Amino acid sequence: MPEKTATISAKVVARLSLYRRLLASEAAGGARHIYSHQLATRAGVSAEQVRRDMMAVGYNGTPIRGYCIAELMNCIDGLLDAAQGQNAAIVGLGNLGRAITVYSAGRWPKLSIVAAFDHDPAKVGQVINGCTCYQDADIPRIVAERNIRVAIVAVPASEAQKVADSLVEAGVKGILNFAPARLRVPPDVYVENMDVAVSLEKVAYFARQAPVRKAAAGAREMGSEDAIQ
Repeated sequence: MPEKTATISAKVVARLSLYRRLLASEAAGGARHIYSHQLATRAGVSAEQVRRDMMAVGYNGTPIRGYCIAELMNCIDGLLDAAQGQNAAIVGLGNLGRAITVYSAGRWPKLSIVAAFDHDPAKVGQVINGCTCYQDADIPRIVAERNIRVAIVAVPASEAQKVADSLVEAGVKGILNFAPARLRVPPDVYVENMDVAVSLEKVAYFARQAPVRKAAAGAREMGSEDAIQ
């Protein structure tokens, strides 16, 4: 297995996370082995891409049986997960923030949301979906006490940068940002932006292009038939 300190690209990390979820599903169905082309089909990538990604975890299958699912999952775990586990926090417990806490509860054994923050006095002090809610002013103290290095930002755009500044100053090194705003952070802080509005508009645009794509595909097929004849 490669050194845990080695840096791999965000795209590889994303694919490894997807592979792990797919492998867990296969294992739950009773499968013990899987070939690279089978995993590739499920992940929507090429078999060659799967094999290249497996180099990141230092695991090789065999031509006869493919990958041992349990062993491969353990290797991916060793690369993606912190051995001692990681604590995360969420800032903003509106509808989106609450939904995220429900979705994440118990989903990752080595990554847990252990604290929530909100400026609404009615929420402060409550335990919401397993997370104690603190006031925003408590971010520095709680982040230090709980050794939190990962945070989710689920606040309005107007509040996002202020929240990010507070998290970074407290020691957070990774932010999953659901606010519709780009955050300014130091180079050593990783930010993943989840802009629902942009994604929805992109899907809507390409949905409108479906007849155009279908017509273009049909024209290409006709051209191929003419070439064969």
